[in-house]
Amino acid sequence: MSFADTTRGKIYYEDTGWGVGDDREVVLFFNGWSISARYWMPVIDRLSSQYRCVSFDQSGTGRTVCSHSCLCFSVEGFADEASELLVRLGLLGSRKLHIVGHSMGGMIATEICNRHPESLVSATIVNCGIFDDELLKSFHHVLVGGMIDVAMLFKWVFIFEPFKSLFIDRTIGRPIEQKYRTVFVEDFVTSDSRAATAVGKFAIDPQIIGRYTSEAVKIGAPLLCVVGMADRTIPPEGMKTLYNRRIEQSAFLTRLARFDNAGHLPMLEVLPEFELALRSHFCAASRLLG
Repeated sequence: MSFADTTRGKIYYEDTGWGVGDDREVVLFFNGWSISARYWMPVIDRLSSQYRCVSFDQSGTGRTVCSHSCLCFSVEGFADEASELLVRLGLLGSRKLHIVGHSMGGMIATEICNRHPESLVSATIVNCGIFDDELLKSFHHVLVGGMIDVAMLFKWVFIFEPFKSLFIDRTIGRPIEQKYRTVFVEDFVTSDSRAATAVGKFAIDPQIIGRYTSEAVKIGAPLLCVVGMADRTIPPEGMKTLYNRRIEQSAFLTRLARFDNAGHLPMLEVLPEFELALRSHFCAASRLLG
């Protein structure tokens, strides 16, 4: 349990590193909308004997403390704080980073991948597809249909049933532990409303989505595309589009891990299969480095 002082505040992070001399490859996790890093713990527990795992709470969520009230809650702003954390931990400059981004965190992860290609071994994007034409319209409709501003005003209702179950069950295709059902509701309800609203809105901005669409295809490292086909939060077709576009346009290794019965949270819904997909991808990417 640690905090890193950055220009945006005290960033809460957890690092399974062994200290000075730990030269293992590093897995850095980026969280989804209004979620702290707690939901990564099951997969971190499985990976940490082989990899140094770093997770953190982005500003506006979890245990991170913002330094002032005028933060820029944008892709660039979140990437700035992640870059500062990487500098603090001495993880830039040597090629040993596996970056994993989930949902909105896929946008931030992509920005970090393209800012620091010299440090990258592989990238993984989970349920954060790219959307063109009709898919973009569908994505926009799904999120706008959620009425972001109204949800922020009345988010406290999700503490109670049946709203709690409605909130969680929409995101998943298979059951998850009660502990993590509670974590997701707690994180959402206690998140900074300004941050959650800003993130919800930039995630549906056509210009920002267009930039992400371009940048995700250009990631200069092997990419694993993970999709839960039962996802009712973000249309899964977008992940298949990303995979196909990468196959067409990138010379880098691109893989698809498709989980037909999982929804938005495959790291909890199908943990053993999710872990196996990550390990296989990390190993393949490391072998390509020689």
